[in-house]
Amino acid sequence: MELQDEIRIGVSKERLYAALNDPEILKVCIPGCESLEQTSPTEMDAVVALKVGPVKARFNGSVVLDRSGAPDAMSLVGEGKGGAAGFAKGGADVELLDDGDGTILRYTAKAQTGGKIAQLGSRLIQSTAKKLSAKFFENLADQVAPP
Repeated sequence: MELQDEIRIGVSKERLYAALNDPEILKVCIPGCESLEQTSPTEMDAVVALKVGPVKARFNGSVVLDRSGAPDAMSLVGEGKGGAAGFAKGGADVELLDDGDGTILRYTAKAQTGGKIAQLGSRLIQSTAKKLSAKFFENLADQVAPP
């Protein structure tokens, strides 16, 4: 599964990049996030509780960040295990583009699922992933550029 989208957020690229690397901000922005802990300069561990269709699961996972393109771009790869519900793994490439007094955040994400979640069907998984990513970016915009 692949998702692509972009959103304009009314803050500087530097401010947005800093927010995307701040575990406290990310914890508030990630739907269902119960904990997010930075374990090294490029790694974070997370616990996220999600419901995908009829399947509820608590995923324990880790994310590795690649900040070599800072502050214009970053990428991440991660994997989460949800016990009997299955697993999810994937990554995302994020690009930040100056846009007057704001920044356009463009991303491409790829994900793979297994277990009970994968049996729900790609249409349900895709629509849930779109809703979750839209909620994340809505939360991020609220955190860095409150209305």
